[in-house]
Amino acid sequence: MLYNLLAPLAEDFRVFNLIRYLTFRSGGAVLCALFLTLVIGPAMIRWLKKLQRDGQPIRDDGPESHLLTKKGTPTMGGLMFLLSASVTTLLWADLANIYVWVVLLVTIGFGAIGFADDFLKLTRRNTKGLNGRFKLIAQALIGLLATLVIVYNQPPALATSVALPFFKDLLIPLGLGFLPFGALVLMGASNAVNLTDGLDGLATVPVMIAAACFALIAYLVGNAVFSEYLQLHFVPGSGELAVFCGALCGAGLGFLWFNAPPAMVFMGDTGSLSMGGALGAISVITKHELVLAIIGGLFVLETVSVIVQVMSFKLTGKRVFRMAPLHHHYEKKGWAEPTIVIRFWIIAAVLALVGLATLKLR
Repeated sequence: MLYNLLAPLAEDFRVFNLIRYLTFRSGGAVLCALFLTLVIGPAMIRWLKKLQRDGQPIRDDGPESHLLTKKGTPTMGGLMFLLSASVTTLLWADLANIYVWVVLLVTIGFGAIGFADDFLKLTRRNTKGLNGRFKLIAQALIGLLATLVIVYNQPPALATSVALPFFKDLLIPLGLGFLPFGALVLMGASNAVNLTDGLDGLATVPVMIAAACFALIAYLVGNAVFSEYLQLHFVPGSGELAVFCGALCGAGLGFLWFNAPPAMVFMGDTGSLSMGGALGAISVITKHELVLAIIGGLFVLETVSVIVQVMSFKLTGKRVFRMAPLHHHYEKKGWAEPTIVIRFWIIAAVLALVGLATLKLR
């Protein structure tokens, strides 16, 4: 909104020329989202505590320590993330850019699904929440709609193709198959972040790391000069997503203030599903879907641990891990929660650097 209001005035008032710079608006989005989250956080936590007297339901079959350390902590803290990131994006982004609206649609849509899931868990006082099949159907519909809009607004040569990292010109055309592929990327990213969100701050920092990486990717891919120099596929208009990624980072920093161990609030599915869906949408728009699997490799590891655990138990009756997802396995082994969280952050940072390396190694 600020861009649309102030950029036309830059010819008469040179100070408004700053608003034309994507880097300035991205930095402004980080600070704005951080400030908003810190301001609304205390009041929202008080409201959530009043609404949820017993806090988030804790799994009986989970790590025993959770029944002592996490009981009574309110959930649905992702609402403060959603509110601050959305408002900040509307303030600092170019609202004439279709990709901004697509990512906001996905973020809010997936957040609504997560909110319904959290709400049912609270009202029923169990950990089941929304029916799994209904949740997947709702995610698939939002994913298909978002992918359809993305395909319609991208250059024909790129719209329905998948770019491979490390190869400068190679595109795999999927045709109509790109629609379910794009939807699966959004759903996979959303649920992978959701599985990772099991310890205080565990998912928040890797999401911020991934968002910072995709802010750079969006900026480069959306710039004709930089994309040609790095031999990336140029996607006109995608650079504006750097502003949204900045808002994601700022909102994450603000939420981490309240979510750092011991957490005052949990993000719940409201936050984890929306953040993962947003990252998936940005990767589809920037044609870096496969790079997301590298940058977000920690989320992939957590998801694979669940798949391996389920398949092993069904086929052999034995479990590979003491408990899935992977972070619970290390809890069962006796690792302290801060040790697990910080080591997983380190893994996320290393994988992000590997993912960024694909921008140059082509």
